[in-house]
Amino acid sequence: MRWTTETRYRMLLEINNAVVTRTNREDLFQALAKELRKHFAFDRMAINLYDAKSQSISYFAAADGVQPGGGLTRHSRPLADGAIARMVVQSRQPIIIDDLRRYTDLSSIGAMVEAGLNATMAFPMLVRSRILGSIHFSFRSAPEHISELTEVLTDVSRQVAIAVDNMMAYTELEKLNKNLEREKDFLLQSSDDYQQDEFFYTSAAMAGIMKTIQQAADTDATVLITGETGTGKDYLAHCIHNLSVRRSHLFVKTNCPALASSLFESELFGHAKGAFTGASDKRLGRFELAHGGTIFLDEIAELPISLQAKLLHILQDGQFERVGDSRPVQIDCRVIAATNKDLQEGIRAGTFREDLFYRLNIVSIHVPPLRERKEDIPLLMKQLTLIQAREMNRPEPIYSNRAIECLCGYPWPGNVRELKNLVKRLVILRAGDRISADDVEKILESARPQGQRVSDELASLRDSERQHIIKALAKTRGVLGGKRGAAQLLGLPRSTIQYRIKKLNIKPENYLSRFSSSKT
Repeated sequence: MRWTTETRYRMLLEINNAVVTRTNREDLFQALAKELRKHFAFDRMAINLYDAKSQSISYFAAADGVQPGGGLTRHSRPLADGAIARMVVQSRQPIIIDDLRRYTDLSSIGAMVEAGLNATMAFPMLVRSRILGSIHFSFRSAPEHISELTEVLTDVSRQVAIAVDNMMAYTELEKLNKNLEREKDFLLQSSDDYQQDEFFYTSAAMAGIMKTIQQAADTDATVLITGETGTGKDYLAHCIHNLSVRRSHLFVKTNCPALASSLFESELFGHAKGAFTGASDKRLGRFELAHGGTIFLDEIAELPISLQAKLLHILQDGQFERVGDSRPVQIDCRVIAATNKDLQEGIRAGTFREDLFYRLNIVSIHVPPLRERKEDIPLLMKQLTLIQAREMNRPEPIYSNRAIECLCGYPWPGNVRELKNLVKRLVILRAGDRISADDVEKILESARPQGQRVSDELASLRDSERQHIIKALAKTRGVLGGKRGAAQLLGLPRSTIQYRIKKLNIKPENYLSRFSSSKT
């Protein structure tokens, strides 16, 4: 076929119309190949994309026609492995070879000749002086009027370059949009509890923890936070992130027990398209979402032993592989882990890797339970009540001194989380009221599930406390106050011990008379 100026313009217009509405690579490539076959015959067509940074090439889509070597991969390969593509990219000029059999010593050409391809025409794809790659047409025998065809395909390559550049931009924007949607979801999920100015303490133990956090925050050292449920481990992880240079990037919280066991690996590390049934598109895992920021692995002891090895690999090498993909993904994120379990016991039981423990435990923070830092309770009650009352637009409950003493004497099995919930109940049910010690006891009792009896542990704790006070009363002959009284001996305020004696149904006069009768 011979091409006039009119047929050339009509051909370019038809190519444009064929590809302009395509929204994925395969559809665009197949529409382009189908349209070009209407105007001239070829035995193979391929588009290579060029990555200047890695000096590599990859297929834009699966090649059309003859497949040298039984089929070619779309994965990236060095530019040096494609002799013809390399010449096009480096020269930015068309490369026309009418007899490939003379060049079988060059890489990739031998496989083409073995597949029966004996001529090829390759053209650079240039957009705004930037080379995107090359488009290749190969033939079993050299086409007629090859010089005129070269001119036509030079124009075609410019049109194709624009279409490919638009498709790459569209794909990148679509990928960016999906990533932003996932980041938005994580931001919404992780912003519910954390408020930087709502962390209150007066105890020396918490002051020491905050000093450690400030020292470690501006490093990339991994941090292991241990402590009972409800002590605020996730808050401290947030605090480390917000004090670090990574604070402008995402903080991705991952609750290990909450992940479905069948999708554990996919959630953490992502998956490639087609990795398993339902994987219709590539998906970023939580580690990739945390790139540049921080990933917080809560309840790390629940991570399956098989994935612990992969986590160890990330900590050592800064890379991992998505599910269904063999290519490594480079990652730069800080890892903070937390647990309420004894990891040393897990190591002995074979459920936690010892080498992973040492990798995580570079900076170790143990958060003491609330019952071991009772001096924080009055401040917590005051400040959390202010916050909850302001949020609910209600007057604050007012706590008596005895009520605060009662709260300080409670063991708080749920720690700060339980205390927060108590404050919310009081603001809702007793807004503006004066709260007595008896009120506190009733509210704490009502918070237990209906019909639930006091646990053996709590019962034994109460019995132990009763016996402790009785021994003190016996030793002080029933005297409560003064330098030789039971309050001084136990290191408690007299009002507190009076309250506990009443609650535990102890009569100090019994021990005074018992002592007096033993003397007579």
